[in-house]
Amino acid sequence: MPTEFISLTFPTQSTELDPIPNAKIDPEFLERYARNLDDYEYNYTLVPYDSSSFDPFTVGATIASKTKNLKIIIALRPNTLYPTVAAKALATLDQVSTCYLFLVKKFQRRQFGSILHRNLPEAAAEVKSTCMLTRCAHARREKKLSNGRAVVHFIAGGSDAEQAREGDFLDKEQRYSRLEEYIRILRRAWASPEPFDWEGEHYQFKQFRNLVRPVNGTGIPVSVGGSSEAAYRIGGALADIFGLWGEPLKETREQIDRIYAAAEAAGRAPGDRPRIWVTFRPIAAETDDLAWAKAHRTLELLKHNIAKGQGKVAADAPPPQNVGSQRLLEIAARGEVQDRALWYPTVTATNARGASTALVGSYQTIIDSLLDYVDLGAELISIRGYDNLNDAIDYGRYILPGVRKVLEERKKGQNGGTNGTSA
Repeated sequence: MPTEFISLTFPTQSTELDPIPNAKIDPEFLERYARNLDDYEYNYTLVPYDSSSFDPFTVGATIASKTKNLKIIIALRPNTLYPTVAAKALATLDQVSTCYLFLVKKFQRRQFGSILHRNLPEAAAEVKSTCMLTRCAHARREKKLSNGRAVVHFIAGGSDAEQAREGDFLDKEQRYSRLEEYIRILRRAWASPEPFDWEGEHYQFKQFRNLVRPVNGTGIPVSVGGSSEAAYRIGGALADIFGLWGEPLKETREQIDRIYAAAEAAGRAPGDRPRIWVTFRPIAAETDDLAWAKAHRTLELLKHNIAKGQGKVAADAPPPQNVGSQRLLEIAARGEVQDRALWYPTVTATNARGASTALVGSYQTIIDSLLDYVDLGAELISIRGYDNLNDAIDYGRYILPGVRKVLEERKKGQNGGTNGTSA
């Protein structure tokens, strides 16, 4: 499959560099942000989750109503939603996210092109009316062929304190056991046409029948992330996508090998292994020198905001419990710069809270760095900056097209054309 790009959804104008305390959702900003991602041909946006965040399903449905092609990754903790409810909620989003794509295709192919310039509710009402009147079998077939846009990314939970804020007191081993059971229930709920019982360690129910099915009739892509043995085992066995944070090439290769080994141990064929998703925080500019100057300004602002109590992490935060953050801090202790452009002071400044590894350099340096990971086997690249909207636009203008151009040139070379390079 082609390399795809992921961004993160930001429903407010607050950033790590210019935080707005207790910011409320800004619908106009959310729409502008989502449409920019769609216009610049990002493939996915991740709707994040923690105990103090906005509801991801509401945000995801809003994004679906404002975009045409952007896939929506819902971050979900199993302790927050019963799996039968999650199965319906995700399938509902999958169906909702199909409607706009179907509307556009129908109007593009038929005589209704002018309606696309009106607002979505008005256009959607006319499509609904038209379909109700004609009961067009062709339209129904086409809708089935337009895959839904929902994806789910599971967070087993890496902090006991954070899990406890929402009443979850399971230990790490139990959380991963619950996650495995949760994914199996979802898969069955999406695929089973008949009611079924479940008697597991964490969930029990009788005669559940799901009438809210994903668009493809069988399932929604499932993503798992982490750097622990439990994450490798469960993600390797059950996930369609496996998420990693940005580490040096050697360590990333080792993690990919462990994920693939877990997939093989679970009986999955090489063509059925999880797709690898790697996340970075690029700090880019026209030249390397300008990018490094920008990186040091970014770091000073991060430290300043944390010292004022306005950062994503408290200045006196304890060491992280999750293996992924521990790994980042261990790598950071080896030196500030790793490989071509990986920069770790952003990791240490934020106590490795979430995806925090920066890539620093010119647009071309960032392109070349990302291609290094594509060559390792990463099929999904997540990039988000510190100046949220402006960085997303910059990446869309310079980095996404640059990576895609090189990959297209390589493809042509493999098919007998001229070999492409990243130089």
